[in-house]
Amino acid sequence: MAIFKGAGVAIVTPMTETGAVNFEELGRLIDFQIENSTDAIIICGTTGESSTLSEEEHLETIKYCIKRVNHRVPVIAGTGSNCTETAIYLSKEAEEVGADGLLVVTPYYNKATQAGLITHYTKIAEAVNIPIIMYNVPSRTGTNIQPQTAVTLAKNVKNIVGIKEASGNLSQVAKLAALSQGCIDIYSGNDDQILPILSLGGLGVISVLSNVAPKQTHDICQNYFDGKTAEATKMQLDAIELIDALFCEVNPIPVKHALNLMGFNAGPLRLPLSPMEPQNLEKLKNAMKNYGLVK
Repeated sequence: MAIFKGAGVAIVTPMTETGAVNFEELGRLIDFQIENSTDAIIICGTTGESSTLSEEEHLETIKYCIKRVNHRVPVIAGTGSNCTETAIYLSKEAEEVGADGLLVVTPYYNKATQAGLITHYTKIAEAVNIPIIMYNVPSRTGTNIQPQTAVTLAKNVKNIVGIKEASGNLSQVAKLAALSQGCIDIYSGNDDQILPILSLGGLGVISVLSNVAPKQTHDICQNYFDGKTAEATKMQLDAIELIDALFCEVNPIPVKHALNLMGFNAGPLRLPLSPMEPQNLEKLKNAMKNYGLVK
């Protein structure tokens, strides 16, 4: 049974002007997402600036999200680390406070071998009982989960059930789908590849775009599931300009600016992330206007 099907939002972590987590605004963003058909909330992922949250902040943010969501949709907690023991600790704590599943990124900087990845994920999975989605994003971590590695883990570790595929390599995703024969749930980790990955048997997307366009992102998936492929294709293509703008600088820099432009208080970014360059901010504003998000 999949943790979710459709569009899950990789939600931002709003900050106050002093740099603290803005829990009140996080609650507002969570409600906005659920009211606009988001299928799952992914808290404290890369988009949530997890790498600059202290462990205490990280766990408090997960706990707050679970309480605010209150079982309306699944909550998947980002608990990955480049240290296996830290990932185990965060994963156990997230399970304890009621997370429905975990999103565990590959160890960054260490550049583990495929054998190392198998051991890393196996030890985390053995420490908890809830399902795990692996997160493959080699552009950020320097480590790529090869298709055979993902399949080996899914077949041999009962609660490793999915993978967020953000390699950008559709040939790799196709090979993964062919090898897995359905033993692992595949989610797109790139908003410009939602439809291609759905067409390869994917179950949905873990999305940055959903932060600003939750209903539209949900509908791309739902139209495809309902057999309305022409409508889904048009929606995917209509969103490309905005998606490009949301990634014209390192995520989550543009998406937090976009939410602020929409009247939310996503607040500032934590260093080393910095405000957008003026020319890129204009690009983002224009894309948002063309998509109908701002006037």
